[in-house]
Amino acid sequence: MANPHLIVFANEKGGTGKSTTAVHTAIALTMLGHRVGMIDLDPRQRTVTRYLENRAETARRRTVDLPAPAFAVLKGDTTEALESEVAALSEDKDFLIVDTPGRDDDFARHMAARANTLVTPMNDSFVDFDLIGQVDAETFKVRRLSFYSELIFEARKTRAKADGVSIDWVVLRNRVQHQDARNKKRVGDALMELSRRVGFRVIPGLSERVIFRELFPSGLTLLDKGHLGELGVSHIAARQELREMVSGLALPERPGVASMDMIGAA
Repeated sequence: MANPHLIVFANEKGGTGKSTTAVHTAIALTMLGHRVGMIDLDPRQRTVTRYLENRAETARRRTVDLPAPAFAVLKGDTTEALESEVAALSEDKDFLIVDTPGRDDDFARHMAARANTLVTPMNDSFVDFDLIGQVDAETFKVRRLSFYSELIFEARKTRAKADGVSIDWVVLRNRVQHQDARNKKRVGDALMELSRRVGFRVIPGLSERVIFRELFPSGLTLLDKGHLGELGVSHIAARQELREMVSGLALPERPGVASMDMIGAA
């Protein structure tokens, strides 16, 4: 690839599993043999940065090889500083992954407008759905787009006119509650209705599992099978969710690199 495929994880609401899905995607692509860069646009929380620093420390302490992307945290406070970081991390890369803050942020908007793949993780509830669409309280039908959907819709139109590139907008359903089937269906129906209006894709994300929080201090992922000890049934199910999530992003393949379907198969 002449330029890396730019994947931006963005949601103005926090607590949606955005950084977790971003870092797992980056490590999964790295394990497949892709050259991956990652930039953390939240220098205050630094969730992705801390995760990858923990991973490097675990590799050093255990004297093992743990594949990881090249990464940096945004240090400047101007668009020029951001572009400089992006340019440095993009060199000789197949993918550049950007994790954005869970709030309204000018740099996040800037990168979302440049994305090839824009990923918006959301919890499976109407609280999170309200970021992209408003529903009728009685029928749960979509009444209107919310500000964020309008923002991305306009960014996609502008990008298509400017350089002919279509941003693939993917809404990721994280933390689906299997116990509440009625609410799950209502949210799913509303997402499908809104996706037809706005043009995003909906794919399943990651369930609410304690294992993802437990892995943070070590920087390990569910793909690091040889370093996790014996896996329980729930861990195996979570790893399958991760494989399906990354595969569902429908990212470009590179000759000589393992298929997305091979994530975690080794």
